[in-house]
Formats: sequence, structure tokens, C-alpha cells
Amino acid sequence: MSILRHIPPVFRRFRRDESGLALVEFAICLPLMILVFGMVIEGSRLMWSFQNSISGVRDATRYLARITPADVCMPGGSVFDDQTDTLTAIIRNRIGTDDSILPRGVALVDVTATLDCVSGIYRLSPAPVAQLTAQVQITHPFATLFTLASGGIEESVTVDVSDETRIFGL
Repeated sequence: MSILRHIPPVFRRFRRDESGLALVEFAICLPLMILVFGMVIEGSRLMWSFQNSISGVRDATRYLARITPADVCMPGGSVFDDQTDTLTAIIRNRIGTDDSILPRGVALVDVTATLDCVSGIYRLSPAPVAQLTAQVQITHPFATLFTLASGGIEESVTVDVSDETRIFGL
């Protein structure tokens, strides 16, 4: 306590003054609040983009199941060569373009459709089953923000979204 007696009264008042404490606490918490806000926005955008991709693949698979003849499993049957552009357009329409309100930074990389003829006790045996797989690339606009905390994240994520359905035919 003997050292505190030698401190001038001005410094003692300064040490007890708490008028700027809220500003200092806010300055300390602001980077963390910005980081959390960015993570919430980016996570929401990523989930919305992925859900739109799933919906687009589902719509394209349903379209394919309706326009394909039911006897496609007969020898020489093929369906996907002439439908790739239409399926790609359905998926692109669902994931959105740059002028839509849907999230930006979603790109369709590749669309692959396969046919599987499943035998069993169906009305039509073998039953045709179509599987559609789309490779979607989702970019993160806030990737540079996350470099401030723990090394950051990848600038883009590439995922495969697939759906399958039984072909009902025309």
C-alpha cells in the first residue's frame, strides 16, 4: 500500500474512472461479433444453396421418370443421350442465376444420368430406375473473413447431389 500513497491524485482518479469501459469492451467484442455474424450468414447461404440443388436434381429426376418410356429396359433401350441438355436446364433453373434472388456463387459442374433395371415382383419386370447425379460447386464469398480466425475455410465446396426414382413411362 505504500506505493499507492505516492501516486498523484490525478492518476488515482483516472484508474477509478469507468466512463470509457463500455467502449473498450465493445472494441474487444466487435471482431468476434462480426465473425459470428459472417458464419451465420455463410452457413445459411450454404444450406439454402444446397437445398436448392437438391430440389433441382429431384425435379429433373421426376421429369426424367415421366418422359422415359416404361419399356426402356428392353434390349437397345437408352434414354439419357438426348435429355442431358433438358435435365441440365431444369437444375440450373432451380439453383438460380446471377439475376435471381437465389444465392449467388452456385455453379452446376456436371450432370450424369444412369439407368438401372431392377428385377423383382413388379408390374413390369425388370423395373427401370433412373438415377441422376449433379456435381455442384458452391463458392463462399466470406472466405477471406474466416482467415482472421483459425486459418480460414476453402473458397469453394464441390458436392455430388443425387436422386433416383422408378421410371413410370409415357
